[in-house]
Parts: sequence; structure tokens; C-alpha cells
Amino acid sequence: MLSTAIHFTGQDAVQVVRERAVHPGPDEVLIAARRSLISTGTEGICLSRLFEPGSHWDRWVQYPFAPGYSMVGQVVAVGQNVTRFRGLDRVAVRAPHQQYVTVNAARAVPVPEGVPDEDAAWFALGAITQIGVRRAAHALGESVAVIGLGPLGQLVTQYARLLGARTVIAVDTAESRLQVAERHGATALVRATAADAAEEVVRLADGLGVEVAYDVTGNAAVFPNALRMLRRFGRLVLLGDTGTPSEQHLTSDLITRGLVVLGAHDNNPPPAATDHAPWSHEAMWRLFFTYLRRGDMRVSDLITHRADPRDAPSVYALLRERRAETMGVVFDWSGV
Repeated sequence: MLSTAIHFTGQDAVQVVRERAVHPGPDEVLIAARRSLISTGTEGICLSRLFEPGSHWDRWVQYPFAPGYSMVGQVVAVGQNVTRFRGLDRVAVRAPHQQYVTVNAARAVPVPEGVPDEDAAWFALGAITQIGVRRAAHALGESVAVIGLGPLGQLVTQYARLLGARTVIAVDTAESRLQVAERHGATALVRATAADAAEEVVRLADGLGVEVAYDVTGNAAVFPNALRMLRRFGRLVLLGDTGTPSEQHLTSDLITRGLVVLGAHDNNPPPAATDHAPWSHEAMWRLFFTYLRRGDMRVSDLITHRADPRDAPSVYALLRERRAETMGVVFDWSGV
């Protein structure tokens, strides 16, 4: 059986290929993709090589590169030792954009009834942002600034409200993204670069600055300006992983105002809070599904584009050339 897959074959080069699907081993399942979500920031950096030589990005991205890590699919075959799943079960799995994927059954998580495929496909981004908000250790009633309102920034905005923020200040240069953030819980909007927004963010946060700021841009130049937005002893969460870390520079704000900088990355899930709540990736995926099912979080209206995977070259060209017009971009595998 052949499987359609998307590969980056070089800088800004996208190819749709046909590969042979792998029959599942004793502990594995074969999954047919239904939907997969593009991680627009990460995949854009990988495709266009927007990173420094010698960085962790440079070590990771070797062509041909299989992009994607957020798929919802249906189990079509199970290995002889697998009892967790049966054929036709819907599952979420960290896997590239491809029609069929074979993985160890332990890596797949059931998608509950009441959560549509397109919504469920946000599970990986839902966990990445959970890592960030857990690192921030929010307290009830704090003020928060979210800089950069792409898919991750929109989820951070919703989590901040869910965690009881008094003020959520959304910062971006795109008016359309600010309006989306307002519909999802932002209480104040600042349309400006981080450099131009810092003074207004401080003003909106009682003239003192916010307790927590999130840099979700991946733009190294934002870092020093995000520090300016914080009040004394404030926390800055770096959730946007820049490809040019050598250009991120500390300022005297860190020392003179006792600020804390927190790194948040998908490779570093939070430690177990208790033996009963080990916040593994799977546990965070399940919690995200719970929030979606209850309506505590919404992602359906974050989807701006739906595409046939065979049109991948034009989809990634759109992301390169008109990024501000996109938000959630989903590949629909049903017709492949």
C-alpha cells in the first residue's frame, strides 16, 4: 500500500511523494490520516532555513525533512499485542504530514466523542502552550501580555483567561489577529511592534507593567522589549523559539527589577505535580480535549485555510508570502 507524504527537499522546496506504508509490528498500529495541522511558525523556519548555522535548528533540519507533528487519524490495522485500540478508532498522534503512519500504540491517544477532527488536530500546539503557562505559574488576578498572535499566541490568550488573568493585553501588528484574540479573551489590544508597544502595555497594566509576558514571536528583537513590559519581579516566558538566539540580548531590566526569564519548549514537559497528575504530553493532550469538549477553549474559528495535501507546495508558498493572512492551516486527507 502506498502512502502520500509531504517532504521538504531543500530550502523553500516542497515535494509531495509516494512511499510504501509500513505494516504494523506486534506493538504497533497503522493509522490513516484524517486531518493534520501545520505548525506555521516551526515549519516555516524549517522550510526557509531561518536559523543560524550551528543552532539546534541546524542540527535538526536535514533534507529531505518530513514536516508536521499534529495528526488526527483512524486506526486501520493493529499489531497482535495491541489491545488498546481497534480498527476505526480515532486517535491523535505526533506524526508528520502523511497519509499513513505506523507507530507504537503507546504513542497514540484516543480522541473523545464530541471533538471534531479539525479541533482535535490542535492537540500538539495545545500541549506546547500548556508547557508555557505551567512554567509561568500564574496566580489569580494577574495581568498578562501576549506578544505575537499566531496559533500559539491565540492559545496562550485563552489559557490566560482560563487561569483567571485580570487583564490580557494582546500585542501584534496585524489587526485581524488582534480581533481574533479579542474574541478569545483578550481584554486590551495594542497594534504595534513590541518596541512601540512596551510603553502602552505598561500603562494598561496600572502603570506598573504586567506580571507575566509571553514572547510567542520567534523574533529575537522582541526579547529586550518584552522585558520592558514587565513590572518588578515579573516573568517573561519565551514560547517562540527563535532561529537566531545569538541576537537575543539581555538588558539591565533583568537585574535592576529582579525579572525572571523562563524557557518553554516542547521537549521539556513540566515535572509531575503529584503522583496523580504527571503532566506528560499525553496527559496535556487529554486535558486539552476536555477543554475543547466543554467549550472552555475554541479553535474551530482559528482555522483560516483547509487544503488538499497534494497542494502542499502552493500552501507553503502562501505561508511564506502572506503569513499574516493565515492562522490555522489544516490538511484534509479524506480525498487522498
